[in-house]
Amino acid sequence: GGPGYGQGPAGDAFVTVSVRPHPVFVQDGINIEVELPITFDEAVLGTKVEVPTIEGAVVMTLPKGVSSGHRMRLKGKGIAGGDQFVRLRIVLPEKIDKRMEELAAGWREHASFDPRKELRRNT
Repeated sequence: GGPGYGQGPAGDAFVTVSVRPHPVFVQDGINIEVELPITFDEAVLGTKVEVPTIEGAVVMTLPKGVSSGHRMRLKGKGIAGGDQFVRLRIVLPEKIDKRMEELAAGWREHASFDPRKELRRNT
């Protein structure tokens, strides 16, 4: 702050800044988090997807076989050198067509994958 009244010593200036929540981004210190919806085929096959950042969209590569909840980092895309973290969420269409049902039924018939196996071991 500047000099005080009546030749008093310089004081401090206090400023309060409020940041409203953003509909897409969540701030965590200097880091930014975003949830990115992806399709079933993008998760299974892997692909390149466009991801929004606070400075504009960038392209990120999804690895094959990625699951919902997987967290990926975009280094330096946060605030003041922080990072952006992208949490993936697999989203299915509202209406499942016959071909998708057949694909899922065929996979279920031949798959030996059990995503809840660890839960049963630990209970």
